[in-house]
Amino acid sequence: MRSIRSTVVTRFLGVALPGIVLVACSRNPPPVEPDPPPPPPPTDQAALTPPPPPARPQTAPTPQTPPAIVDEDEFASRSLEALNRESPLQPIFFEYDQSQISAQGRSVLQANAAILRQYPTWVITIEGHCDERGSPEYNLSLGERRALTAQEYLIGVGIRADRINTVSYGKEFPFDPGNNPEAWERNRRAHFVITNR
Repeated sequence: MRSIRSTVVTRFLGVALPGIVLVACSRNPPPVEPDPPPPPPPTDQAALTPPPPPARPQTAPTPQTPPAIVDEDEFASRSLEALNRESPLQPIFFEYDQSQISAQGRSVLQANAAILRQYPTWVITIEGHCDERGSPEYNLSLGERRALTAQEYLIGVGIRADRINTVSYGKEFPFDPGNNPEAWERNRRAHFVITNR
C-alpha cells in the first residue's frame, strides 16, 4: 500500500510540479534589462561652443536729416526790400577806431562770399558805420576805410569787383541809438545791402 501511495505521489509531483512552476513563473515576468544610456557627447571644441543666437530681423537704418540748404527760389521771389529786411548777408564788426578785419569778421565774410557765389547776379553795397564818438568828418573817413577793407576781402576770395559798391555813413545811421559801450560796439560795423538782383 505504501509503495502504491509513493508511486502516486511521485507521479503526481512529476506531472503537477512543472505546471505549478510554470504558473508561478507566468505571474512574475522575467526582469527586463534597461536600455543602455546614450553615449556622452563628443568633447571637441565645436561641440562645447553654444549655438549662435537667432538672427535678428534686419531693419532699415533711420534716415538722417540732411543739412539745411538754402533754396534758391526762397530769395529769388522776394523784393529787394524783403531781402534786405531778412538779409542772408551778415554784418562784420570792428574794434574802436579800427578798420582791420578780425578772425570772426573773416568767417562772416567767407559765409557772405559763399552766398554771393550762390546768387551770382546780386550786386551789393557795403556800408561803413561808426559809433557816435569823434567828429563827423573823421567818422566818414573811418567808415569808408571799413567798407573798403570788407570789399577788398571779398574781391580777394573771388567775388567780382563790379558786384560790390561801397559807401560811408560815418555815425549818421546808428544800428543801436544807445549811448553806452554795448551800443557803440554794435554801431562799429560794415553792413551789407543787396542793391540789385
